[in-house]
Amino acid sequence: MQVHRTASHERSPALRGDVAQGGVPEAPCPEFAYSRIFEPEDDVTRGDIFVISAPSGSGKTTICRALLARVEGLSLSVSCTTRERKPGERDGVDYYFVDEEKFGNMLESNEFLETASVFGCRYGTSRHAVEAIVSKGLDAVLEIDVQGGASVKAAVPGAVRIGILPPDWETLRARLTARARDSRQEIERRLAAARREIGELGKYDYLVVNDDLETAVRQVEWIVRARRLRRERTIGVVGRILGKEGEERDGSSNG
Repeated sequence: MQVHRTASHERSPALRGDVAQGGVPEAPCPEFAYSRIFEPEDDVTRGDIFVISAPSGSGKTTICRALLARVEGLSLSVSCTTRERKPGERDGVDYYFVDEEKFGNMLESNEFLETASVFGCRYGTSRHAVEAIVSKGLDAVLEIDVQGGASVKAAVPGAVRIGILPPDWETLRARLTARARDSRQEIERRLAAARREIGELGKYDYLVVNDDLETAVRQVEWIVRARRLRRERTIGVVGRILGKEGEERDGSSNG
């Protein structure tokens, strides 16, 4: 997959290792190979990875929070970041806040599934944190940008990517302006990034236009629930039904 890169948006996949320092989930062993980390287990129906991406102002965070509130069995993978904590944010809930040195050490140890440099701050998704979710049969939600989505898809081809789009360009500009937290220069920078990001979203598995918030949340919910009904995740039901029938034919059923 071709990914556009700029000085302020650079992502690279990290293919081995797991987050292992203060406050961030630890790997069971430093030699835990990436190629093994997403292999299915015999006794657990493993969850999916849902990547949700959108340009700033498209409602990605709001949609993710609503999705987590209404769909059972979803868990948000909390990213690491070097940026300053904003008022109201909680370490380990919104992000794992780490300094540059620690992030660099984690990167050198290949502890990330994907990393990013966005407007001077670094972000990363812990591969082990994602594995801890899906190995329990839960679905992991990764709220990351399009370049991170490309890295995750390359590393885990079965990951499901959902793109959130604004209804039109003027609506996107109006939403960014209405937030009243960015300068005009910052808004223009975000719009320039949005143009590149929207182009990349055309490569995603699903696209949802956020014209009406409730409709957009419901459509993302449909995607998640439909993915859970595909054959790979439900084939075990067939075995259980036929297994029970076999017991009854053999006369071994107590029923």
